[in-house]
Amino acid sequence: MRLGVLDVGSNTVHLLVMDAHPGACPLPAHSHKAELRLAELLDEAGAIGPPGVDKLVGVIQEALQAAEDKGVEDLLPFATSAVREASNADDVLARVQAETGVDLQVLTGSEEARLTFLAARRWFGWSAGKLLVLDIGGGSLEIAYGMDEEPDAAVSLPLGAGRLTAGWLPGDPPDPEAIRSLRRHVRAQIARTVGEFTRFGPPDHVVATSKTFKQLARLAGAARSAEGLYVERELKRESLEAWVPRLSGMTTAERADLPGVSEGRAGQLLAGALVAEGAMDLFGVETVDICPWALREGVILRKLDHMGSV
Repeated sequence: MRLGVLDVGSNTVHLLVMDAHPGACPLPAHSHKAELRLAELLDEAGAIGPPGVDKLVGVIQEALQAAEDKGVEDLLPFATSAVREASNADDVLARVQAETGVDLQVLTGSEEARLTFLAARRWFGWSAGKLLVLDIGGGSLEIAYGMDEEPDAAVSLPLGAGRLTAGWLPGDPPDPEAIRSLRRHVRAQIARTVGEFTRFGPPDHVVATSKTFKQLARLAGAARSAEGLYVERELKRESLEAWVPRLSGMTTAERADLPGVSEGRAGQLLAGALVAEGAMDLFGVETVDICPWALREGVILRKLDHMGSV
């Protein structure tokens, strides 16, 4: 059957259409995305203002039309940290429901981490052993660890690349002292959680998902996305540590000219790099393998699991 996942994230609204059946590998059929940057549309009270909700409703209506055009039988709509943490989240959800008919399911941070972990486990398989999974989104950082399909530990931290850029790095290029302050903040937040994971012992395999990690890996020499899903890609901490000071001195426009960096994500790349570097350092990770599957695929896999058990 043809399933669609509608992901209302902190950076984009992304419709992923996949041909999926219980027991089979989901195959991507279509992708439709629009940059919305909800995390940057919050007002001083933490609410998504009327213009932001207008944009959200319009983008969801476009995604619904795309889903219909592609023959989607079942749509799985969800929202992550930007909506979850908005002070007027209930009003936003009610308006989306009233004007589009879409009942957005707001995932908790823990659910995000667990579903992303499921996707990584299915991609790498049981032979990968104990997995540590890192995922940097626009609004949050998810970390999960375990040897089964359900992680033994899963946390979500407010360390998304979009959130941090808007709150900590207003300059272009950012002020060096602002960068140092953000670096201290990121590492202090991550350090608080390290003990929740290290008590389970060292992982056998460390995996990173998300656009941020993919772009950082591309900068460090990984294969282009055009070369396909099944090409192995990795990011070494040594390479990342060499790139952070270079990114720190660049403007957004200069970052956008780098290989693999999209114009829409260029402004967030430094904050994302600081989070990635901090996580890899504090967890003692030298290399992460890049996983092409993440939260959206995890949502579809969970749906297929439920279908297969009925």
